[in-house]
Amino acid sequence: MSILASAVNLVHPARNPGKRPFTAADLWAIPRVGAPVVSPDGTRIVVAVTTYDIELNESRTRLWLMSPQGGEPRALTAAEFTSSEPAFSPDGERLAFVRKRDKEKAQLYVMRLDGGEPEKVTDLPLGVFDPTWLPDGERIVFAAHLLAEAPTPEGTRTRLEERDKEKVKAHVTEDRVFRFWDTWLTTGEVPHLFVYDLARKNLTDLTPDSTRWFDFMEPSGQYDVSPDGEEIAFAANASASPHMRMRWAIFTVPTRGGSVRCLTPDHPADDLHPRYSPDGRSIVYGMQKDPFFYADRVRLVRYDRASGGHGELTPEWDRSPSGWEVGEDGVIYFAAEDIGRVRLFALPLEGGTPRCLVESGTVPGVRPTRDGRLVFRVEGISAPPEVAACRTDGSGLRTLSRFTANALADVALGEVREMEFEGAEGHRVQMFVVLPPGFDEKKKWPLVHLIHGGPHGMFGDQFHFRWNSHAFAAPGAVVAMVNFHGSTSWGQEFAKCIQGRWGDQPLEDVLKGTDALVATGWIDETRMAAAGGSYGGYMAAWVGSHTDRFKCIVNHAGVYNTLSQYASDVTQGRHQAFGGEPWKGLENIERWNPACFAAGQGTPTLIVHGERDYRVPVGQGLEAYGVLKAKGVPARLVYFPDENHWVLKPQNSLLWYREVLGWIERYIGH
Repeated sequence: MSILASAVNLVHPARNPGKRPFTAADLWAIPRVGAPVVSPDGTRIVVAVTTYDIELNESRTRLWLMSPQGGEPRALTAAEFTSSEPAFSPDGERLAFVRKRDKEKAQLYVMRLDGGEPEKVTDLPLGVFDPTWLPDGERIVFAAHLLAEAPTPEGTRTRLEERDKEKVKAHVTEDRVFRFWDTWLTTGEVPHLFVYDLARKNLTDLTPDSTRWFDFMEPSGQYDVSPDGEEIAFAANASASPHMRMRWAIFTVPTRGGSVRCLTPDHPADDLHPRYSPDGRSIVYGMQKDPFFYADRVRLVRYDRASGGHGELTPEWDRSPSGWEVGEDGVIYFAAEDIGRVRLFALPLEGGTPRCLVESGTVPGVRPTRDGRLVFRVEGISAPPEVAACRTDGSGLRTLSRFTANALADVALGEVREMEFEGAEGHRVQMFVVLPPGFDEKKKWPLVHLIHGGPHGMFGDQFHFRWNSHAFAAPGAVVAMVNFHGSTSWGQEFAKCIQGRWGDQPLEDVLKGTDALVATGWIDETRMAAAGGSYGGYMAAWVGSHTDRFKCIVNHAGVYNTLSQYASDVTQGRHQAFGGEPWKGLENIERWNPACFAAGQGTPTLIVHGERDYRVPVGQGLEAYGVLKAKGVPARLVYFPDENHWVLKPQNSLLWYREVLGWIERYIGH
């Protein structure tokens, strides 16, 4: 397929032509809409919505009540608190949620929906999260962290007070996994599952001997309650110290107290997200098979509680389900990445081939209702998240909320297109192209290549708050987002094929995507930039050492030296990703190591990094900057002492956009 024969499709039309340009400040004015929660009878929806105060540099989250028919939502919680994780009581008359003010720890509250003040239920030293009602309507399950060395609320509180007075703050460990993302794991916080009896005001620890972590990135949503209320199934790590091979398994525990039992002790890799069927006979969970490939596809599995048998439901399907729930109709509803989208699918409990219900955009957080509808969140590159619903056959799709409408009413967004071109090894490769407002095909435009992280992730039809393509396009540039080899949503083989050769096909795909855009006649080939974060930062550095086509580069939190990347928080699977270990296979690690190609690095580069980044430690960025400056290559460093792998604080984010867009403007103009 020639470059000029590339397929081009319209994804989103231009929005508000002639209005003012979109800015980073507009991003922080957009409310962030959470996953909707539906009442048992399906007549009410509660959704958490987060807004930001740029001046105060902080956020607040409120709960809003809305109708499945749409209309104006009503605020349930006060603006001075952060309230989140709502859960309806079985009769739909009360709401459990967690609330905090400022630096307080979040505690459990219960409120009646017909009026009255929320009642505080807990006062635990490290706070609580993820409440769920038991079917009797009198007891609430939730999770809370305690210290492993003092695993009671009283013991944890006392030990925390003692720690505050200690002069030495050293971390000491012999574990392989000892910190994660931006958190040290050596301090001993471990989640416990509790049941609180509202009538007796009695708190029971269901896992008093817990030493198991829940998912570090998303600790909420890791357990489910059986329909009869007698058992909890949860996902937690099955490995013991020193955690040489971390693995997550499925466990159960009785809600009235008893022994914890592992349902998947012998599986080779991770098991996750258990969900009971409405009849209580089955538990549906996800299973991965490769412990060294974090993007190994998830297979849905049904566990028969009577026989103890495990049956794989999607053995031949080459996509990776997430966020599944089992409806009253016995159908499993879930989201899955597919061809640059996160689509909504349905699958019978007996298994088979999943059926796509919603094809466009990104639709996470599905909740089936008893009256035959699905409620979820929907978003796209040009549309921030809102609450939406459809029937269980996918028909009748409509957006129910308009939380974000006002924030975008007066700004212009350019057209979004989708292109396919012939990439590495002759394979078809897809990219999204975001055009600037007022785009004219007869003119020549600068090009900004955004390169996604992972590498096993994707640029989806999704509204991104940290790397927003419209913010890059608004000053007057065409923005390209290539889903290169290694990207997810095109199947297992496409994702896995770059293992052991990180810099190979992705570089070719980025350059051929550039060729495809240049061939359209829109692009000024003398004004092109490349920018990426994490693996995208790695690829930005790799691009800078292998071609001089780009006038400048932005490397955010990028892997610069694959050998010293063993200082990362997670090293399991590094040998597979890099094609070797430092003591066996060093040649391949160096073959794809940007640090080993410093001789070719001459492109002006902006380096951005956060001190609290434990995934790609800050030394990676400092080393890249030091080498460039020593060579005399124009380089600029933006260092955030209070950020992690991402830039999350509003004012830091505004500075990030000023620096990144300013660097690009300096070298390619607009």
